[in-house]
Amino acid sequence: MSLLVVGLSHRSAPVSVLERASLNADAQLKLLQDTVAAEPAAEAAVLATCNRIELYADVDKFHAGVAELSTLLAQHSGVGLEELTPHLYVHYEDRAVHHLFSVACGLDSMVVGEGQILGQIKDSLARAQDLHTAGRLLNDLFQQALRVGKRAHSETGIDRAGQSLVTFGLEQLSAGADVQQWARGRKALVIGAGSMSSLAAATLARSGVAEIVVANRTFERAERLAQILSEGDDTDVLARAVPMDAVPGELTRADVAVSCTGATGLVLTADAVAATVEGRTGAPAVESGAGSAGVRDAGPAGVREAGQGAETPLPGAGTAAATGTGGDENCPLDLSPVSSVPSGFSVMGEAAVAGMDAATLEQHGAWAAGGTAVDRPRETGRPGPEADAELIGALAATATRVGRIPERRRPEPVAEVPRPEPVLFLLDLAMPRDVDAAVHRLAGVRLVDIESLADASADAPMAADVDMVRRIVADEVAAFGAAQRAAHITPTVVALRSMAADVVAGEIARLEGRLPGLDDKHRAEITQTVKRVVDKLLHAPTVRVKQLAAEPGGAGYADALRTLFDLDQETVASVSRAGNSTTEKNRGPA
Repeated sequence: MSLLVVGLSHRSAPVSVLERASLNADAQLKLLQDTVAAEPAAEAAVLATCNRIELYADVDKFHAGVAELSTLLAQHSGVGLEELTPHLYVHYEDRAVHHLFSVACGLDSMVVGEGQILGQIKDSLARAQDLHTAGRLLNDLFQQALRVGKRAHSETGIDRAGQSLVTFGLEQLSAGADVQQWARGRKALVIGAGSMSSLAAATLARSGVAEIVVANRTFERAERLAQILSEGDDTDVLARAVPMDAVPGELTRADVAVSCTGATGLVLTADAVAATVEGRTGAPAVESGAGSAGVRDAGPAGVREAGQGAETPLPGAGTAAATGTGGDENCPLDLSPVSSVPSGFSVMGEAAVAGMDAATLEQHGAWAAGGTAVDRPRETGRPGPEADAELIGALAATATRVGRIPERRRPEPVAEVPRPEPVLFLLDLAMPRDVDAAVHRLAGVRLVDIESLADASADAPMAADVDMVRRIVADEVAAFGAAQRAAHITPTVVALRSMAADVVAGEIARLEGRLPGLDDKHRAEITQTVKRVVDKLLHAPTVRVKQLAAEPGGAGYADALRTLFDLDQETVASVSRAGNSTTEKNRGPA
């Protein structure tokens, strides 16, 4: 039998699918019963939270197990199998163990390090035990996951990681200024009402913002979060809830916006943000350092519903650039070979210059840099590629001789165009992103997202805590695997010793038949001597076979032992069943 998990979570499925696939208590019980009734599965447990639905099982066939568990999830969730399958993930054996241990430590949560998942794992184990669907494997697995999660929280600062992410993001928005001074009196918009959004809203409230508006696709959740913020004892903030379609209007009033919806598409487009900045400043939003290169009209809504559409093209990268008109006029190159360049890419890009010789590239470079095209005809009788090869060879030889590449001229320093002070601050904590990456290039806006946070926080304590937890998980997975492999051979060893005891008892009975006058003292001494001989002969092989079985690939030693000593397979199985029943009787939730 082997461990298999099939599931979906906020990392693999949009919120709309997760909500439709959610399982109530009755559906979870029925799913467990149907799983163990299915042919491939012997044990089953369900881990169902607002952000994940996972079905764990001990199966005897991998492919049949995946098919059966996927079908059962679809049947009991009410989402069709064809629609559900693209969002499902599968983990097997050690990868399944690693996944559950990571979940227990909070590494797979929306808020990294959150501890609520431990209680949910404990409830899942208790439910499976009550229904007798958890045997030795899942009992061991879930109880060990609880211990690993507790170890991660006690030995590291992982429970502060989610808080650190929000705090660090606000520090990046404030550009190093004191966050409380920067936030005091500002108006904040929080898009989403999940764990991370709630954490961000609470942090903003404690930082001293004057108002928090919560927008969420499910309005009731937004209302609940707004009520919690308003009734908090440690804050004095005005909080209210709005539906998702009110975001464009609220964005024009907000100074700070935090988004974490778990959607698969953009929530705020570059057009929407540009329209907000234009409405606040009265001037068109422009690409930073790009003069008048603006962003297209925002359209009636300016907000793209979660899960719809793709990212907005970068400002200034339009169709005219792709066709060689407008900004690319007077280019000295023949543009006909690149007429098929996709819209949004300029002929100044790589597609336009691929395969051209050095002389033509020099003309193009002078034009692209704002100079005039160099009238330098190619030398007759000398093909371009060969000339390029000779030039490259000469350059390499010079670099080898002098230790550096010679500079023909030092480029003039270019003064950076200062960015105007931002009028809108955006913190995107979603993965995948909620806010169009093109917003980074808009003047008047400061955007901090997961990617920029990762670059800025490589050496932050949060990253160190996460790395420590990952090492703990890796060590615990290896230890759990070794223990399971060692336990796999235990019934065989027990059956071997039971067979040896039967042989000893049979030989002592034969001795009594041959020596009927043997007194009790001598009979006991002979019996003890024979037992000691058998125990000494079996001690070293059984200890060593347990050690070998604990190593990767050690499962075959049980089969070898059964073959060498001609052990009855049913005897071994009965020992295993007896051990499982004793284990289930004596165990409860950790």
